[in-house]
Amino acid sequence: MKIINEKDVPEKKVPGRFLRWIASEGEGLDPEFCSCCIMRVQPGETVKPAHSHLEGEELIYVIEGEGKVFVDGIIKPLTQGTAVLFTKGSVHIVRNSGQREMKVICFYAPATSLEKYQFHPEVEFDGGIES
Repeated sequence: MKIINEKDVPEKKVPGRFLRWIASEGEGLDPEFCSCCIMRVQPGETVKPAHSHLEGEELIYVIEGEGKVFVDGIIKPLTQGTAVLFTKGSVHIVRNSGQREMKVICFYAPATSLEKYQFHPEVEFDGGIES
């Protein structure tokens, strides 16, 4: 049986967020077919840069806090309990627009890592349309 607490995994600071890879190749639970990280975003921060996953999907689930999500030019609200599926190749960004930390769990299939992200620095969150 593989079991781990998120606090047992080192946290990495990357632009706009903190990540703990609780299930990734060589880290955490080291699964074969998926990966998962816990993301913390501080109030007013935006995940940077915009990115996509060319090899698979990402599903996020908001555990705490609130914010907004940009997916392929459309902006929608995020609240505790919200899940969002980023389909293969969709360009996305998350922003904490709330007053407290936003905590999100991110699931990937197949497994991925930051090195496999496709970055889109030309895409700005504020260039999206709120709906």
